[in-house]
Amino acid sequence: MKKSFQNSILTLGFALLTLTSCSNDDEATSDVVAPVSNGAIKQLEIGGANQPNQVFLDLSADALTAVNRASWDFGFSTGSEFRIVINGAVKMAVKQMTTSDITLPQTDDSSVAVGAGTNPSSNGYCDNPTGVLAGAGAGIGTAIAEVSATDSDNKVYLVNLGFAVSTATPSNGSVSIDGGARGWKKVRFLRNGNGYRIQYADLNSATYQEKTVSKDTNFNFTFFSLASGSTVVVEPQKTKWDLNFTTFTNYVNFGTEVTYGYSDFVVSNMKGGTKVYQVLTSEFTYDAFTKANIVEANFTASATDQRIIGSNWRNGGGPSSLPSVKTDRFYVIKDPDGNYYKIKFLSMTNDAGIRGYSTVQYVILK
Repeated sequence: MKKSFQNSILTLGFALLTLTSCSNDDEATSDVVAPVSNGAIKQLEIGGANQPNQVFLDLSADALTAVNRASWDFGFSTGSEFRIVINGAVKMAVKQMTTSDITLPQTDDSSVAVGAGTNPSSNGYCDNPTGVLAGAGAGIGTAIAEVSATDSDNKVYLVNLGFAVSTATPSNGSVSIDGGARGWKKVRFLRNGNGYRIQYADLNSATYQEKTVSKDTNFNFTFFSLASGSTVVVEPQKTKWDLNFTTFTNYVNFGTEVTYGYSDFVVSNMKGGTKVYQVLTSEFTYDAFTKANIVEANFTASATDQRIIGSNWRNGGGPSSLPSVKTDRFYVIKDPDGNYYKIKFLSMTNDAGIRGYSTVQYVILK
């Protein structure tokens, strides 16, 4: 796509937009914030066929934020519960051990991995891909149990750190996602007042490092990197992004439900309040769809599942065909401030046919 198409095609609308124009009829206009942008065509800086970046799109600000997907390991929820997610973008997996003593040696386990042949979702080694945090294991909720206020109840976890970002060059239209294995750690999580403590070590080490992690309610999660031993910035603030374009660990039914790694995946900011539903062009064309056509009830599913777009926007390809954009659908987005947008995918490659440069078009509905 030419450089000019990467830029916004619509101008700022500070003076022209009112709170009422962006609100739902049955919502108080004071709850709605006027967007900075009316819409744009954006090429997403996912970084090419190795897809090294997670890209966060804020529709109302016309803003993209790209973060290396291997830059973090754990996300500590800032909500009232003490929940922790693992980095599914690099195929992390964890298994709860029977001990709460992190000084004891542990052994790696090849079954603790993402893959159709090794990890049924019922093992609970990966987070529920819906994004719902609550649950009691067996593939429901986070793979790591809610951190207990009683220290002795918090077990050690065997942690497969997944894969580094690949540096191999695949054929045009294909991807190379997984680089070298990032290794194993043993990790334990505890509470620290209204925050957390994390203990971590090599599998055979009798000593461990311990760090504290605070909650910042401006964000969905506080992220932590074992490599740096510190918190890192990943997601923008919870009301300042709508969609995340990323590699992703999903559940897929291959006779039994298994964990499976995806490229070119899109999740919505469910926890921050973004909602989404799909529209087929057999019902409405993209150009003809207006705010009057929105069905509020269609947003319901996205309140408990961040995968409404997921991989549904593209064809997967096969032995004789490359992946491609599905042109028979688009999506309606309601952002955390109550603004409505329609968005469609224009391409999943750049002009040279290289994956990891998807392009989207969106416009505000008012």
